[in-house]
Amino acid sequence: MTPRAADRARYDRATAHLDAPLAVVDLEAFDANADDMVRRAAGKPIRVASKSVRCRALLERVLARPGFAGIMSFTLAESLWLARAGFEDVLLAYPSADRAGFAELTSDPKLAGAVTVMVDDPAQLDLVDRAREREGLEVRVCLELDTSLQLFGGRVRVGARRSPLRTPAQLAELARAVARRPGFRLVGLMAYEGHVAGVGDAVAGSPLRSRAIRLMQSAARKELAARRAEVVRAVRTVVPDLEFVNGGGTGSVQHTAAEAAVTEIAAGSGLYVPRLFDNYTSFSGRPAALFAQPVVRRPGVGVVTVLGGGYPASGAPGADRLPVPYLPEGLRYDGQEGAGEVQTPLLGSAADDLLIGDKVWFRHAKAGELCERFAQLSLVEGDRVTATVPTYRGEGQTFL
Repeated sequence: MTPRAADRARYDRATAHLDAPLAVVDLEAFDANADDMVRRAAGKPIRVASKSVRCRALLERVLARPGFAGIMSFTLAESLWLARAGFEDVLLAYPSADRAGFAELTSDPKLAGAVTVMVDDPAQLDLVDRAREREGLEVRVCLELDTSLQLFGGRVRVGARRSPLRTPAQLAELARAVARRPGFRLVGLMAYEGHVAGVGDAVAGSPLRSRAIRLMQSAARKELAARRAEVVRAVRTVVPDLEFVNGGGTGSVQHTAAEAAVTEIAAGSGLYVPRLFDNYTSFSGRPAALFAQPVVRRPGVGVVTVLGGGYPASGAPGADRLPVPYLPEGLRYDGQEGAGEVQTPLLGSAADDLLIGDKVWFRHAKAGELCERFAQLSLVEGDRVTATVPTYRGEGQTFL
């Protein structure tokens, strides 16, 4: 029996009393992935990216482990919800235009002390001030550095379009604006190198593309390490007691941790290890989050149809954004239908061994987005479900 076949047998036994569709998290794999992230961080704390987890119980589980500290959230509403739930260090990774959220943040000392907001433009400070309902509470602020690699005088850009702030002078200027402004306190700096941390460099069947990605990422790491160090020095001339400098991501943990200017790493997808994180030379993890769909039809030889399953991930559309049939091994999509809203035909010799009601296990493309499809996660230990916990959706929270 192959390791994957053994996992399928375990998951089928563990969930024999449960009907699909359902989602599981293998806690042994989840904990092993967490340990590997800590090893790669080499002593620097890891701030957990909540968008990649989207389950309070699992956020609490990983934050209870040595090497993890704080949350990186994705909306202001989520940040406030987590802070009200008792999480004491929440960094909002994106600027917000949530006026009601800012009014709540600036009216509650507990929330104001727990949540740090992201800023890359003075207009964002104006928005907070217009929403204030109570004077005197300081809003904790983090500045974001653009990490994109720009070549040929900026005519070629590699990386996400995020912050407009690239140079030490630009960051220092905004740092001075925050420092001068009543009601705000600059506490951190963030730089997320998604083109390094979130892009696999070992694309199956594409050796030339893989080599090109590795060359790009090597150049990007060198350029960013030098620029980030200069930016940190410039900002610290304005705010010497800066609390943190955040960087990284699952795919670049060890590289970013090696930079002296960085004080903490952000990562989250490496806990679940979705399919987009299979193609890395920098690390290998164990798939921990899966979902199962039931076989509901057998249209012919070598074909079964499962209920639903069309759960594409965000990002540029493409086959890599689809879930992948994982267990049993040897199943593939029908090119004419793909992963469907209400049904998904699957082809392959393995289909002939599946009966009506059997489970087919899938891996989602992007970590926490799976939790937008399921209200709960069944936590598997060995061949038993030992707990069932709600996702954000299961708690009635849909932040984006």
